[in-house]
Amino acid sequence: MAVRNLYGPGVRMGNWNEDVFLEEERMRDFLEKREKGELLIQRNRRLKKNLLRPMELSISQDGFVHYGDKVILVNPDHARGEEAGVFLEGDMCLCVSPDEVKAQLCDELEMPCGVSAVQTTVPTGRNTFTILSDSSDRSAVGQVLRYGQSFCLGIAAGLECKTLYLSSDHRTLLKSSKKSWLQEVTLTDESSHLNCWQATFLDPQLRLEYEGFPVRANEKLVLYHRHTNRALAAHRHLPLRTYFGKEVEVAAHTHLDSHRVEKPKNHWMLVTGNPRNTATTMLDLPAPPTDDTRAVEQAMGIST
Repeated sequence: MAVRNLYGPGVRMGNWNEDVFLEEERMRDFLEKREKGELLIQRNRRLKKNLLRPMELSISQDGFVHYGDKVILVNPDHARGEEAGVFLEGDMCLCVSPDEVKAQLCDELEMPCGVSAVQTTVPTGRNTFTILSDSSDRSAVGQVLRYGQSFCLGIAAGLECKTLYLSSDHRTLLKSSKKSWLQEVTLTDESSHLNCWQATFLDPQLRLEYEGFPVRANEKLVLYHRHTNRALAAHRHLPLRTYFGKEVEVAAHTHLDSHRVEKPKNHWMLVTGNPRNTATTMLDLPAPPTDDTRAVEQAMGIST
């Protein structure tokens, strides 16, 4: 005689009552976190909103950089050198690069916070720096920045009541850049002598003559770290996987050629805003007719 199956779809087996209570508890915990904005997706959206919010750069009326100006640091496009493998072209902008895991677990940026270079020149919360004095003297705001002067580069990075400073220190066995193992560059909220930098004229033969002269905006220069005397460098051949995608490494190291001159990876520009359009920079302005050699050759009837 066949035994009839006594269990049907309506029969509950095991710790069904405990499972029901656990599911209800998880739902209550989820709703509570959603109301407080503590869900990972909410933190993710909030952090990206702060870091990617549009910013307006300062407009230079006299063509120079001043204390208190909001600028972006751009490594101009240059040809490939001795680097092998992947090489990212175009203008690279210095920006905040938070840790991908830690950024989703906390509303604030983890200190110290990393930096990188990305192929964009659009001013946002993660790449707009402020020229600050190396002291607490507020009277320096508005004064012209000069070659050889010590200054700091601060960024809010979406934090209203906190300023982060571009900092660096000598490399050690436990502290160095991720790919090149050179001197690391980070962002910190502590004010110290490790946050001081100085602008150096691009041509080494004219540096002594230009010492103390005002720093012109939107022109190439070299940024040296005051404490370690290492130049800020963008390594286009060393890509990084960051919270915002594929970017390149930024470190503090002076790359010299055979003539003891800094290589293009050490060249930077303090880019200001476009007076004609607040959403763009001075890099977006068309080249003047005097610099457009093709137009001049066509006007003279010279075929190229």
